[in-house]
Amino acid sequence: MALTVILEFLGGAEFLFGHVKHHTVSIEKGENKLNISQLLMWIKENLLQERLELFMQGCTVRPGILVLVNDVDWSLLGELTYEIEENDRITFISTLHGG
Repeated sequence: MALTVILEFLGGAEFLFGHVKHHTVSIEKGENKLNISQLLMWIKENLLQERLELFMQGCTVRPGILVLVNDVDWSLLGELTYEIEENDRITFISTLHGG
């Protein structure tokens, strides 16, 4: 069973994903629900084009990347354990800027 998810990479994060800000993806999830931890691994394997260390640290996003689910801070939703629903919009905003 596939789940449609809208992914947004903003604030410079889009440069790690082929300079594309918006992706609508269909992810096979099997019988179980898909959580953000699993989504991050899918993003790493299927969308990330360069510099993993600028997007992820261990099994989560690196400090300095804000994560929103339908415009709500993921920390209010359980972060990595949030179970993604059909057509959720998950936004990753980099707050890291050189200077």
